[in-house]
Amino acid sequence: MTTARGDMFDRTIRSFLDEAGAATPTPGGGSVAALAGALGAAMVSMTAGFTQGAKFAAAEPAMKDAVARLQGWTRDCEDLLEADIVSFDRYMAALKLPKATEEEKSVRGEALHAASLQAIEVPLGLMRVCRDALKLTADIASSANPNVVSDLGIGAILFEASANSAYLTVEINLAGLKDEEAAKRYDALATGLLQECAERKHAAVGAVRGIIWKGSR
Repeated sequence: MTTARGDMFDRTIRSFLDEAGAATPTPGGGSVAALAGALGAAMVSMTAGFTQGAKFAAAEPAMKDAVARLQGWTRDCEDLLEADIVSFDRYMAALKLPKATEEEKSVRGEALHAASLQAIEVPLGLMRVCRDALKLTADIASSANPNVVSDLGIGAILFEASANSAYLTVEINLAGLKDEEAAKRYDALATGLLQECAERKHAAVGAVRGIIWKGSR
């Protein structure tokens, strides 16, 4: 990701919740979706961190690699949280452009179209992060430390929740996109990503439950 990060991730949990719950447009659902993805990465990273050492020597290289990749996805989620706010501000600025003349209407229309595309691309980016992170989560689930494997499952659930939330953000912005062909392409892409996320979450959580119940016997 290339978006410059702001200070949203430096807020306290309480201040973020207060801002998200206030009657202000940002941070909104797109930013909360990105935060859910970051929390998912934290849970899976913690599990991978606990699946190292002599007892897990065979799995340790994969787990160390997983931690590094998850840290990267956390940074992506941070970028996407900020990008959601930027894209909303850009759209609102475009709405306020003058429209008294035909030239002004044309400039405003182009600005609105560009802002709408950005507002679609940002949540799509989050869905891609969740898809990739869920693949890793499913891949390492069967090797995870059984004492913290439920945390990995919670991470998988959070990733899917993040993707589902991002999908709604895509949908509401697609509804206002005047380019019908582009809207169809974006919708197909988002639907495919959502399906991949669902399948990978199911695989990860299934493996987690298998480990949990195997240990209880």
